[in-house]
Amino acid sequence: MARECDFLIVGSGIAGASAAYHLADRGSVLLLERESQPGYHSTGRSAAVFAESYGPRLMRAVTVASGPFLRNPPEGFSDVPLMHPRGALFIARQDQRTLLEELVKELSELSDDLQLIGAEEALTLCPVLKRDYVALAARDPTVMDMDVNAIHQGYLRGARSKGAEVVTNAEVTALERHGGVWQSRTKAGDFRAPIVINAAGAWADVVAGLAGARKIGLQPKRRTVIVFDAPARTEMSRFPIAADCSEQFYFKPESGRVLASPADETPVEPQDVQPEELDVALVVDRVERASTLKVERIFRRWAGLRSFVADKNPVVGFAPDAPGFFWLAGQGGYGIQTSYAMGLTAASLATGKGLPESVKKFGLSETDLGPARLWR
Repeated sequence: MARECDFLIVGSGIAGASAAYHLADRGSVLLLERESQPGYHSTGRSAAVFAESYGPRLMRAVTVASGPFLRNPPEGFSDVPLMHPRGALFIARQDQRTLLEELVKELSELSDDLQLIGAEEALTLCPVLKRDYVALAARDPTVMDMDVNAIHQGYLRGARSKGAEVVTNAEVTALERHGGVWQSRTKAGDFRAPIVINAAGAWADVVAGLAGARKIGLQPKRRTVIVFDAPARTEMSRFPIAADCSEQFYFKPESGRVLASPADETPVEPQDVQPEELDVALVVDRVERASTLKVERIFRRWAGLRSFVADKNPVVGFAPDAPGFFWLAGQGGYGIQTSYAMGLTAASLATGKGLPESVKKFGLSETDLGPARLWR
């Protein structure tokens, strides 16, 4: 006999977990996870930064809407703080000055925390930067480090406390609709629900194909990260994130070491992605050109998937060609910092309540988020 619920969520990463957190108040919820544990892919490989001054406008708006919850979660959500102060510097070479000035002007619409500063002040805040590299910088003191595991587990714990259940090792192999109900076949058994939430991350188009829904053109892109030893006798724990203003690299303190990335976006098929040697070499070269840091020993390296559609905005809403099939995909690299408002939005739209006011007040509409925009 197939198990039944009101909302069947495919994927228990940050998107599925945050949606379940909100939906479990509104009906019975089951999350199907293809791996042996939730958050194995993109969620578990995030660089873990909360920045209201980062990304396309829609992403920044949903990040701002998520901020109050992540800064001050309800009692019992987590035993540890979800975020810690970090700060960020966006740096520019002499040939990038105009680019940085235009970026600060654009980002000031939703936040006035990002401010241009001179090279000397930037070097005071991050002394490992090279004086002959930085011509101008912008500082955002509000950027935070996020505890991704605490946030993810908080959503799952909260959802379970309301009756939701996570089923692992449950890759969906078939998805069909009969009599107004979706029937899902998985390696862990069969499940039935009137509404399926497609929160399968990089595999969201694969799930859509099983359901016979039109795909959204989701493109997973590989991003590489390394962690290496910090210089001896250099206390970097209070240094801000340092990021190239054209997104060529970034680095930040990480548990006594340094985390760095070339900010690569290499298109790949959905998979258990691994780092490529060329990308590792790129980040080493770029970090050493911009700073006095020397990558002598790489402590750890990994790659994650950031999945985008053509306009780089998330896709949240019912599929017009598959009744009861709900998209929650395309969060790119912003899934953790937008998670609270994105989960709330998904739950509200999936239950016919429209956009929540905390998101709507930024001038966003259901059309901005829904999949139909991609096919016009």
